Amino acid sequence: MGYVAVSGGTEAILNAEKLLTYFRLKGKSKPLLVEQIRDQMRLAVDKVMGEGALYAPNMAALAMKQAEGDLFEAAFILRAFRATQPRRYVSLAVDTTKMHLIRRISGAFQEIPGGQILGPTRDYTQRLVDFSLLSEQPKEMEKILSNIGIQIVPAQLPDTFPKVVDLLRREGLLAPLEPSQEVLDITRQTLSFPSCRSAKLQSLCRGETGAMMALAYSSVRGFGDIHPCLGELRVGYVPLYITHPGCTAKSVYVGRVLVTETEIIAQYSEGDKKNKPQLTLGYGLCFGHNELKAMAMAILDRSTRSKANEKAPAEDEEFVLYHIDGIEAAGFINHFKLPHYVTFQSTLDRLRQSQVVRGEAADAKHQED
Repeated sequence: MGYVAVSGGTEAILNAEKLLTYFRLKGKSKPLLVEQIRDQMRLAVDKVMGEGALYAPNMAALAMKQAEGDLFEAAFILRAFRATQPRRYVSLAVDTTKMHLIRRISGAFQEIPGGQILGPTRDYTQRLVDFSLLSEQPKEMEKILSNIGIQIVPAQLPDTFPKVVDLLRREGLLAPLEPSQEVLDITRQTLSFPSCRSAKLQSLCRGETGAMMALAYSSVRGFGDIHPCLGELRVGYVPLYITHPGCTAKSVYVGRVLVTETEIIAQYSEGDKKNKPQLTLGYGLCFGHNELKAMAMAILDRSTRSKANEKAPAEDEEFVLYHIDGIEAAGFINHFKLPHYVTFQSTLDRLRQSQVVRGEAADAKHQED
């Protein structure tokens, strides 16, 4: 991780920490419970988990409480916590066709195998303030939950759903992705360019949603050559397995995580003498329910594979991967709050000397004239 503002007088720092606590509590409202944040601020929790690179809803909610709702700071806290934890096991590759879906849509096809599932979304609601939430009471919440009857829906869904893009693959309309020969762990190995695909997807996966959205938007809007179509977006729980510690031929189920997966279909390539023209694919997957991030990730995955001679920022792999990490970016911007007394005094000294030299030169020229 990058810069951290930690310099200063000890007494002043301790007082600053006390003031943080004071400003969080001075309203004297009831203590905010971690489970309340986890359950009722779930989308913010998911963002923190994604950018903190750790699937831990309770820890993410606790970090949000500690950070007073500052999601950058919460993600920083969570990623720092992650760095202190031992790595005992590595999960097996996840099969997302076995995802227990809560939402599944396609912008490319109206009729898809298994059908579209709108699930929990605000896509079709009006963005009006709901004043009824001001007086929300526990009894009313229980009544709403019992009336919805949401518990009967999962039992109606099949265990697996085929991928929409497989329809295009079977027709030979979708170009195959180049297999990644190397699996790089960006938490332990330095990112280098051109990066392997595994490293790029890891970097995008823990990127900051807003930064990724802005870059993806720039590419779609004209600073790039991507015209995406949403092949499939799915949100759901995927099972995680690890290799059995005592028998490598067996696997052990260790739990499930909520993820958002997106496959973006981009414009077709013209092909060459050996290859026929085909559509291309961009892939995105992130922790939790974060559709905007997964879609932006898929667009950037595809845009950074551009073979254009003159690349737009969103097509430049190094530019994208070095600037989407919110913790790195926030740390660098924040570091300007650190004392720069010596360097700034040096700047002033050079400026004053330059003005003296420029003034003397002007006087000399005036005398010559």
